[in-house]
Amino acid sequence: MTEPSVISSDMPPAINPWNIAGCLAAILVMIAAIASGSIFMLNFVHVMAGVMWTGTDLYMGFFVGPALRAAPLEARRAVITRLTPKTLFVMPTLAIITGSSGWYHAKQLGLLDTPWPAYGWVLAALILIAILTVQGLGVLLPTNVRVYLELRKPEPDAARIGRLLKTYVYWISAQGVGQALMIVVMARFVTGL
Repeated sequence: MTEPSVISSDMPPAINPWNIAGCLAAILVMIAAIASGSIFMLNFVHVMAGVMWTGTDLYMGFFVGPALRAAPLEARRAVITRLTPKTLFVMPTLAIITGSSGWYHAKQLGLLDTPWPAYGWVLAALILIAILTVQGLGVLLPTNVRVYLELRKPEPDAARIGRLLKTYVYWISAQGVGQALMIVVMARFVTGL
């Protein structure tokens, strides 16, 4: 008797409407925080989204990714087909909320008018958030979608998945380094420019 496949008719749906609803709710909270003019609320939204984005990026990149690379294809397939539909919505939403709320919060606090050389820290934050967002939305997200779609096939092409993930490891490492640098920059903001 053969063992049943890890993925069977039990395959999750490609898109769960609750993921979309949750992300829209988070964006509405950000819009409300911006519109309220409350320093506390905007700071809270920015910090929480940033912590969740950074924490998830670092955890996925340095723990889940290496563990999955060492797992057999069926185990990777089972995890990725359940995890990716959530991260496809959550990660871009967190990136957008972190950057947008950070911009408005910096404007609210007058940080965009900071004189040089302290403005160098503001510029570093702006450059890092731009790089992280472009990497996430332009490289990591499309690669995740391609791998996910391949794994949903009845007979996934392991060689194609390997090719897709070969450079992905470097991009996710660069994302982790960028996130760590952003933590340094944000720590500087908190202690004063």
